[in-house]
Amino acid sequence: MTRSGAVEYDYDVIILGAGSAGTVLGAILARQDVRVLLIDAAVHPKFAVGESTTLYTLKGYRQLAERYGIPELEYLTSYEGGLHNIGPTSGVKKHFGFMLHKEGEEPDPLEVNQFSPPSKALQTGHLFRQDTDAFLFHTAIKYGCAVRQGFRVADLELGEDQVAVADAAGERFTARYLVDGSGFRSPVADKLGLREGPDALKHHSRSLFTHMIGVKPTDDVLRMEPEDLPPIPWVQGTMHHMFERGWIWSIPFNNEPRSKNPLVSVGLTYDERLYPKQDGVTPEDEFRTFVKRFPAVERIFADAVTVRPWVSTGRLQYTSKETVGHRWCLMSHAAGFLDPLYSRGLTNTTEIINSFAWRLLDALREDDFDVERFRYVDTLQKGLIRYNDQLVNASFIAFSDYELWNAVYRVWAAAEVPINLRFDRFIERYRKTRDDRVFREMEDVPYPGLLLPDQPEYKALFDRMVTLCDAVDRGELPAAVAGRRLMAAIENSPGILRGIGIEDKNRRFMFPGIPELKAMSAWLLDEAPEEMRYLAPMESTAGASGASAPREVIIPE
Repeated sequence: MTRSGAVEYDYDVIILGAGSAGTVLGAILARQDVRVLLIDAAVHPKFAVGESTTLYTLKGYRQLAERYGIPELEYLTSYEGGLHNIGPTSGVKKHFGFMLHKEGEEPDPLEVNQFSPPSKALQTGHLFRQDTDAFLFHTAIKYGCAVRQGFRVADLELGEDQVAVADAAGERFTARYLVDGSGFRSPVADKLGLREGPDALKHHSRSLFTHMIGVKPTDDVLRMEPEDLPPIPWVQGTMHHMFERGWIWSIPFNNEPRSKNPLVSVGLTYDERLYPKQDGVTPEDEFRTFVKRFPAVERIFADAVTVRPWVSTGRLQYTSKETVGHRWCLMSHAAGFLDPLYSRGLTNTTEIINSFAWRLLDALREDDFDVERFRYVDTLQKGLIRYNDQLVNASFIAFSDYELWNAVYRVWAAAEVPINLRFDRFIERYRKTRDDRVFREMEDVPYPGLLLPDQPEYKALFDRMVTLCDAVDRGELPAAVAGRRLMAAIENSPGILRGIGIEDKNRRFMFPGIPELKAMSAWLLDEAPEEMRYLAPMESTAGASGASAPREVIIPE
């Protein structure tokens, strides 16, 4: 029993949801001697999607590992770490692969894109969430979290001095603070009526997904010449098979020789207004019928066998009017969700935990849960939803025309290297000083939630993309014309990192090698806008003679 003033509590913090968000936060809090109860309606191991990571996802886990002394999180920052410490069930991810499909046609080799961000040490992965989430759950227990699995919340209280949750049988627990990381069916959102209406977000999509065996690699079914193939096999990344207003994902866990997992995560996500659900049609039949529209995709799944029940959703998008309140917080997917395009789920989760955990620790220490101390967390979560909504909606509009898609893709890709360089600069400062204020300074940005939150030139380009795609959506502008205008804006934008090919519309495959990275380093040091210069600090200082040593190629860690 914890006592605060005249009030006694069973725990300091109750966390609803024992997925990756809840367990990572729980481990951090328990590591700091906070009494935590983790509650989940299900039981581990359990099925979860959101398996694809980004380089920034891994760095988010690294930041949490170093900042809060949870070395187990470091295992998630590389394929080797997961393989040797969690299990041989995840796959590798060396790129984002995008392939445009038209009904009844083979894919055009000139309408494909592949992006692989450079990195010194980290290799992203396809996380088999059943295993990685169970590992994180056990880590939270190791650090002291109490747990209640199979506990369905039937009632909750959000009082002035305490919070409480109870099940249908009347078992009840009290705490000083409640974190709801449970997802769409958030008990807090339901109780307080926090969900925004259907017009709060632009993007529309529904999804059906499962795990399969026998899925053929994209490389094995294409009818293309060798010169049309990318530098990295398609199977070694997350494949996005795009079509008008939708896409199919293929996320293999079996694309690395040491993996013992034969499964592939498969999903179909499309605009529910254009592709409404049909009564009496099973998700399996819907999927099988739909992929027949695209010859190459049909061959990929010709021999595939579904190994678990399909999940078929209605519209995926939701958000919340508020995500923080007195003694409570909606975290990550309890606050809102958009679409799995661009693999943002886990990345956003690590970013939110990094901003929320230290504030909650301070509040518990000071016994002060004023809502304003958590206001930035609310701003960040709403920003992540808003900007992702704009990006994904623009992308779905662009899927109908490669010229427009090729430009929208580059606006997204333009952020991928700078955001990781930005992280590197802050983590370097933290390692030198071990001063947590360094990470708090990361939040001092004008555009919380934007892919590049501190870059006004990128914000202007992003807004231009949104404006053009909205005009296409309204029928005011042909998609190809919008694509040419957006590409011109990219070519002329001073905020686009130069040297790796983003501004070259004919560069289908971006896999930066040493020459490209040298060009990027030179541009950052000599020609970049002032607000971007810090991304590339001088690696060497002037010697006794006053002459600078040669500059080194800058590669994200």
